[in-house]
Amino acid sequence: MEPRLSQEVIKTAAEHDGPIETDAVIVGAGPVGLFQVFELGLLEIKAHVIDSLAYPGGQPIELYPDKPIYDIPAIPVCTGKELTDALLKQIEPFGATFHLGQTVTVVERQDDGRFFVQTSKGTQFLTKTIFIAAGVGAFEPRTLKLDGLDKFDGSQLFYRVRNPADFAGKNLVVVGGGDSALDWTLNFVAEGPNKAESVILIHRRDGFKAAPASVARMRELCEQYEMQFIVGQITGYDEKDGRLSGAKVTGSDGVTRVVPLDMLLVFFGLSPKLGPIAEWGLDIERKQLKVDTEKFSTSIPGIFAVGDINTYPGKKKLILSGFHECALAAFGAAPIIFPEKGKIHLQYTTTSPKLHKVLGVETPVFD
Repeated sequence: MEPRLSQEVIKTAAEHDGPIETDAVIVGAGPVGLFQVFELGLLEIKAHVIDSLAYPGGQPIELYPDKPIYDIPAIPVCTGKELTDALLKQIEPFGATFHLGQTVTVVERQDDGRFFVQTSKGTQFLTKTIFIAAGVGAFEPRTLKLDGLDKFDGSQLFYRVRNPADFAGKNLVVVGGGDSALDWTLNFVAEGPNKAESVILIHRRDGFKAAPASVARMRELCEQYEMQFIVGQITGYDEKDGRLSGAKVTGSDGVTRVVPLDMLLVFFGLSPKLGPIAEWGLDIERKQLKVDTEKFSTSIPGIFAVGDINTYPGKKKLILSGFHECALAAFGAAPIIFPEKGKIHLQYTTTSPKLHKVLGVETPVFD
């Protein structure tokens, strides 16, 4: 399911000894972090990319790789995986090096103005600039807190769906009242290769924080006896022969009933955690990094923040907004990386021979 990077890139990242000297380090390999590689590449700035996940793509790959995205400019519809694959292809000419499965633990400014960066795996960098594209941070699912339940995590208890086919033909209990819970409920009820044997949705109340059309469709399916909806909370569970066999659901009437199941899917949302970023001395507002809107610099010159991790007046958490921020951040970083060049002038990929050379394409000849 996850995008594959070439073994050459992985090898380059693994075999380097000592601090890696570079112009730019990007923290986060989601869509915005990947596009930051592109915008820096157009200015001939090569980047190293660090991500805590074992593969690029960030939140769209981790949480909804097969769900459609409709608001990427000029792309009527694509999945999270398709978007990631396209971005990886787009940045191929720029030779970014990926350091995956590790988080940044140390950021220290050096006497020469560069930053010393170290990861949880001991990888070290000396970089002129840092671009934080960490999304909502190290996001973690909010869990269902019942003693002993975690032993079923990954086998019968799931907080995200990576491969919908794993749930086909199973008796599912889905817990939650947001878009993820409703979307996956409808997905597993619908006719198709991923159709479950049965689906029971459980939510603590009869109101939902989900798209009204999804809620209406769910109620319609209940009336058609295609699925069930129960108002209540899971207060316990049954197991048989070492396997999870049922959820104990306490209803609004105070009565606890056992609901049999093969698999339990819990969608309580995400708990964003800034993690070590919170210790870097940056100006933070409600777990987000404050930036200017000229170059998307944080309160520390040389450190930029793009995408959902940042905040400013009028901020909208959209992928397309993050793409725009990447362009201005790249131009904001250029004077730090190339102080001898003076002002960097905007060029267009349509007409610039220089950019065509950087991209590895031929300059078109117009009659």
